Order: sequence, then C-alpha cells, then structure tokens
Amino acid sequence: MHKFLRAIGFSDITKKDLEMILDEVITRPEIMKITKDSEGNEFAELSGSFAANAGITVRGTYQEDDSFHMDYYYPYVFGTSITTNEQIDVEKHAEKESYAGVCDEVNLGVTLIFYIQNVADYLAETNRNLSKIHYGAMLAGLSTEGKILCPVVERKKNDVPAIQKNDRHNQLIAQAREGDEDAIESLTLEDMDTYALLSQRVMKEDIFSIVKSTFMPFGIESDQYTVLGEIIDCVTMENKLTHEKLYGMKLLCNNIQFDVCINEKDLLGEPAIGRRFRGNVWMQGNLCLE
Repeated sequence: MHKFLRAIGFSDITKKDLEMILDEVITRPEIMKITKDSEGNEFAELSGSFAANAGITVRGTYQEDDSFHMDYYYPYVFGTSITTNEQIDVEKHAEKESYAGVCDEVNLGVTLIFYIQNVADYLAETNRNLSKIHYGAMLAGLSTEGKILCPVVERKKNDVPAIQKNDRHNQLIAQAREGDEDAIESLTLEDMDTYALLSQRVMKEDIFSIVKSTFMPFGIESDQYTVLGEIIDCVTMENKLTHEKLYGMKLLCNNIQFDVCINEKDLLGEPAIGRRFRGNVWMQGNLCLE
C-alpha cells in the first residue's frame, strides 16, 4: 500500500478495505479525464476526494467491455495557490505513465522536482501540439512525519532591507547561471560570511532559532524534501470514511508558498498561524496549463 495514504486519513487501512475504496473511486469517480498517452494509447484518470482538496487518483485504461484496468493509484492533496511562476520542464518516469515537473526556483537554492497531478490535462495539451514550455505550478505536499516549532523572534521590525537583500541575492543567482564571474564571486563571498556568522551564533543559540526556514532534498526519492516553514494558514479537516483528523497548512518556506496535509497522529504539537512546521513531505503539483 502507498506510504502516504495515512497522510489523507487512511492510517489503519487494510488491503481488503483499500481494494473496496479503489473500486468505489473507479465505479463512481468525482473527476474523470480520458485522453491519449505518450504512445497514443488510451489514458484514463479517475479521482475521488475523501477530505477537502485531498483524495485518491486512479490511472489506467478502459477495456473493450468497458471494464477498467488500473495501472496504479496515488493519494493526492491539491495546492490552493500558485507556488512558482518559473519555467517547468516535464520528464516522464521510466516504469509507468507518470510525470515529474522540474523547476529551477531561485528562492529555494535547489532544483525543485515534484510529482505532476494533472497528467491527463498535460497529455491532452501535448496531443494538441501546443507549446511544451510551461510556466508556473500549484504545489502541495503530503507528510507522514512533522513537528510544530515556535516562531523566531524578529530582531528588526522593518523588513524592507531583508526584502531588498533577497532580491539582490536572487539577481546574483540568475547572473551566475548565465556565467557572470563577478556574480559567482559575490555569491561565494556571501556564503563565506554567512558560514562565519553561523559558526559564531551556533555556539550560543539553538540552530532553529537561527534558521527560519529550510527546503532540502530528503532520502533517495527526488520529489521528497525536508521543509521548515512558517504557517500562514491552517485548517482542520476530516476523512469522511475513517473520520481521522487531518491538518491542512499553508507554509511560507524560503519565500515560496505551498500547502501541506498531515494526519493528526503524525504531527507533534498544535499547528497555528505564526508557528513553524518542520517535517518530510512528498511534493506534488498541478501545472498551470493554458
């Protein structure tokens, strides 16, 4: 069974129960999309929700007798706002008709890779020979492990200098990608100054009082990350079948926003606006298509 089923409220589900749930999604899908895959074969995407913006998607094909053959399924949570407007490159996974989005988001400092949710829409657009260059995505993550941390006390009330510094840093990164040697040297000096400052402060302070947010790859899966971000919105949800309590949080992490869904059983602490969430997430997203 899929590891992240518990994130949407199926923590104690059995294999037999899962088969019944998948059969229900196939028989009475809330969302049905049918198109052609990358090889010209029929591709069907069926989804059913079990909580607000969260549910299970089944992908496969319809046979000649109208029966459905399931290739695979996955739990999902939809993002509620656009996370990035950068160019998204789409790559197909080798073993099945699923796709990953790849994005160089300057605010993160790492290449952002996420599991694409609206594959049927993407394939339909590709089949119409429209542009294969896509910009923007609405991201969200499922988590099976997380903690709530206290907020960091801001030493300065005026955030304008910090915003200007971040804009300058992003501009230097863009120039460095184009081969600007002066920009590369400036970024290197900034990293050395930051390292020296952290080395001094970490002797007397806790690391989480110094680092406000982080976004780092986690494990061997390319679309899983360890995140630390400020909670800017939080809602309580309930799985309509199991009645397990879920938390839906919108995080501000490294100046980008995305949603995270986690089971109450897997979260240590009480989430609230202004507090911080730290945990491991499986990043998913909808491409912003025409």
